[in-house]
Amino acid sequence: MAASSSLQGSPSNASRHQFVGAKCSSHSDIFRSVSFSSHLPDFSLKSLENTKPIQTQRITAVVRPVSCYKQMEVDISLSPRVNSVKPSKTVAITDQARALLEAGVPVIGLAVGEPDFDTPAVIAEAGINAIREGYTRYTPNAGTLELRKAICHKLKEENGISYTPDQILVSNGAKQSVLQAMVAVCSPGDEVIIPAPYWVSYPEIARLADATPVILSTNISENFLLDPELLESKITDKSRVLILCSPSNPTGSVYPRKLLEKIAQIVARHPRLLVLCDEIYEHIIYAPATHTSFASLPGMWERTLTVNGFSKAFAMTGWRLGYLAAPKHFTTACGKIQSQLTSGASSISQKAGVAALGMGYAGGEAVSTMVKAFKERRDYLVESFGELDGVKMSEPQGAFYLFLDFSSYYGMEVEGFGMIKDSESLCRYLLEKAQVALVPGDAFGDDRCVRISYATSLSTLRAAMDKIKKALISLRPAVPV
Repeated sequence: MAASSSLQGSPSNASRHQFVGAKCSSHSDIFRSVSFSSHLPDFSLKSLENTKPIQTQRITAVVRPVSCYKQMEVDISLSPRVNSVKPSKTVAITDQARALLEAGVPVIGLAVGEPDFDTPAVIAEAGINAIREGYTRYTPNAGTLELRKAICHKLKEENGISYTPDQILVSNGAKQSVLQAMVAVCSPGDEVIIPAPYWVSYPEIARLADATPVILSTNISENFLLDPELLESKITDKSRVLILCSPSNPTGSVYPRKLLEKIAQIVARHPRLLVLCDEIYEHIIYAPATHTSFASLPGMWERTLTVNGFSKAFAMTGWRLGYLAAPKHFTTACGKIQSQLTSGASSISQKAGVAALGMGYAGGEAVSTMVKAFKERRDYLVESFGELDGVKMSEPQGAFYLFLDFSSYYGMEVEGFGMIKDSESLCRYLLEKAQVALVPGDAFGDDRCVRISYATSLSTLRAAMDKIKKALISLRPAVPV
């Protein structure tokens, strides 16, 4: 660093000016400070009143400061809680498929669980009218009273469960409701019992709540339904929550009432054990299967946290609207968390939600039409995959997923690709060779299988099926089935 000065005035002036340079202790620190000392006469304001102007010296200093501090590396470590959580493979594969499409690769995406239907017109109009009428302010944290009353009416009429509005918490999607419920009731060291295959987020949400996920395997031969005896053998003093999802993502399985009653009898013997029931797919169900809400079973209302929403049945994924129904002390605790996270859900979406619940029992004709299309797609895929050697399946009774066992294809070497050794490599193979995006089963806790979403048009499914068959035609099961 350089410092320069220009002095004006007589060299014989009695004033003395000094530049004092201070170096930092480190050889890399080159900051310099400049100080000036001057022996000038002392003047008071009063003495200046009758004094002629005196000639003063003008001092100019140019200083280029450089930091004295060494460049330090920033601590970029993350919370152990975050490091324990895995990213969603469903989201990752969907993003990858979208990127390939944008690059001009004609990928067919069957990974995401999102209905291809438009939101029914009556719901969309309610949202549009809300905007036009200026209904764009914050709502109460728990949701509008209008919507919570409508949810209470729906739960009473369709599910046989009685709630009051203060036992309902409206959130920004069912996923937020699941997360808040887990955080509210779990303590460090608690265990969350999760039947596998499971929705990818359940174990990760348990970890975010400082709880330990305990995974209970199910079998395709039993339609991926939880064995009550296995459940009872795994319950401990640390068991806090049992998660049930019916109809199921990813299997499409539906828990029959008799099986739920057996599970309820086991749960009743363990005072600490709560049940979180994810019923987001309840309206997407195929006869003769029927939906039973766990909270409607004798003695289960007090310990059940029911999660539901509008995304799937009403084709409202982007509206981000879900809810929790539970005893008041649970919804109050979850509401406290929500008040510090997001506050209330979108005012516009809540108006649309009221319209959705006003469409009639189970969504009325509009939802019935969508479910009919889903069933047609399911039937086509079940028949088509049934023609392939080595593929095992459990016919789904609800939702819009097929969870197929392709494990007989594992262990095969494919020229130009490599070994197909698990569900992830099989999905990579199908993405590369068939240009069809599926989700590997290991994301759902069962590496034997692959999930296919049929929430897309029948014509798209036919095109995807042709591509998958061509990609698999050279493959033969490595293990007899």
